[in-house]
Amino acid sequence: MTRWRCTVCGYIYDEATGEPATATPPGTPFVDLPPDWRCPVCGAGTDAFVEQEEESGPAGGTVADQVMAELAAFGVRYVFGIPGTSSLGLVDAVRRHPALEYIVVRHEGNGAMAASAFHKLTGRLAACLTIGGPGATNLATGLYDAKEDHASVIALAGQVEFQYAGPGGFQEIDQDAFFRPIAVYNATIHDPAKAMQITTAAIRHALLEHGVGQISVPNNVQKAAYSAPFCSGASCLPLTGIAPPPAALDRAVAAIEEAERPVILAGWGAYPHGQAVLALARRRSAPILTTFRAKGFLPEETELVLGVLGSLGPPEARRYAEEADLLITLGVGFSKQTDVPLDVPLVQVDLNQLALGKSVRTTGVWGDCGVVLEQLLARVRGRPDPAREAAIGVSKARWSAQLAAEAVADGSPLRPPFIMQVLSQVLPADAVIGLDVGENGWWFGRNFVSRGQRFAMSGYLATMGFGFPATIAARLAYPDRPAVCITGDGGFVMAMGELVTAVRLGLSMTICVLNNHQYGMIQVEQATEGYPNFGTELQNPDFAAFARACGAEGVRIEEPTALRPALEAALASDRVTLLDIETDPRRFP
Repeated sequence: MTRWRCTVCGYIYDEATGEPATATPPGTPFVDLPPDWRCPVCGAGTDAFVEQEEESGPAGGTVADQVMAELAAFGVRYVFGIPGTSSLGLVDAVRRHPALEYIVVRHEGNGAMAASAFHKLTGRLAACLTIGGPGATNLATGLYDAKEDHASVIALAGQVEFQYAGPGGFQEIDQDAFFRPIAVYNATIHDPAKAMQITTAAIRHALLEHGVGQISVPNNVQKAAYSAPFCSGASCLPLTGIAPPPAALDRAVAAIEEAERPVILAGWGAYPHGQAVLALARRRSAPILTTFRAKGFLPEETELVLGVLGSLGPPEARRYAEEADLLITLGVGFSKQTDVPLDVPLVQVDLNQLALGKSVRTTGVWGDCGVVLEQLLARVRGRPDPAREAAIGVSKARWSAQLAAEAVADGSPLRPPFIMQVLSQVLPADAVIGLDVGENGWWFGRNFVSRGQRFAMSGYLATMGFGFPATIAARLAYPDRPAVCITGDGGFVMAMGELVTAVRLGLSMTICVLNNHQYGMIQVEQATEGYPNFGTELQNPDFAAFARACGAEGVRIEEPTALRPALEAALASDRVTLLDIETDPRRFP
């Protein structure tokens, strides 16, 4: 059997397989095609075809095969993206690799956000893959989220063949320059012999520097033979459980034991170590505050846990932080939103040496929070203070009473505190939540009482539209746990095209759209800064009808009594279910 190439568009007619699009059965010789047969791609006649010289496949596989094999060796399973001309070799290598799954999304930015959320939720690598040019530029927002929140992600982009790069190139940009401000590692594979060095280096940098490893691969290089082994497998990665220098630990222990009013502030770096943080807090009867991203690292009803420090947290948390004589910060980013008081002496634990020393009164401890906490617990003596613990309990009760008083069910549209109360009561403790940015996130941080539910959010970049892609990542990461998206109408519209992705993949989940017909956060910010409300009103579709048109369940919620049964039914369903919740745009009427 012979293969024939169209000289107009490059389409290959293979006599062995025939051509389904033109109803040509397998085994039909090219010379026996009817006179009116046309190329199924460009419409050229048979006279435009020439016999294709047979090429033996590369014995060691292609460059694309080796790139994908290395990703799989480091534990990558999901590759998010959109296929296209300059990435076909890479996409086909994903198809051929048994350990990889290509999650085809409807916008590259959503794929990058999903990859970022996957690492935030699991600590494992995911990848995103798309074409060069516009596909690469569309990745930028999701990759910038990973950069800002220190999530490890591999970004793969196709590229035009080298001889077509430069001015006038089709779907071609200088991707090395474009990704330079985003990635901790950024390279183009021009030489097939360097493919494994570059791939392994990108993975190592992404994991060890907690950021984006970006690789561009020209179309012709993807298909080139590869036979130069370099390095494979996670054994190439050093251990990252860094212990602190002894002198720094000595100073930290001394500061903690001398303090009369210590307070613990747990950040994202302490998220996996809730029980160790609680054990340290019990030693010194210290209240536990958290950053927004660390909310729920311990169930919030746990004794000594006061809540989030920041503008959306309890006033008591701010008071304890400012009146402390020592603030023990564990993996805290010191964002403006948390507003850590820097006139209080600090014991600051962080894995990033450059982050240490936030004030002149800081005892910096370089190390992994889990390792440092283990060593602190071995040395810090117990000195419980029952009176202080009782006062912390009174503060917790006062805040709980305030949240309960705010959660009134007084008609339509539904009040956000009531929505969060129902979510707090109904969502299982093992639920995984994709949280969007905006008023929905503000109310979640303030009024949702976590029982330990895991959630992913866009922290420092705070990009709208993150919640839904994060929920897709959550469902893939934890297929046996409920996946819930909490989003607003503004953020959901930015990613609503992925509803067909979730339906196509059969990813059962519950999507709660807090529909207040406003860019609600912007409305509040305008009022805060003395501007009139302008440009925030939204004309929305019927989200429930849109969900049904995509093959999902869609339910519109207009009365408070309808929310709980609809939410319970959605969680029990094996389908994608969207709840379009009419929501009051006002914070406090």
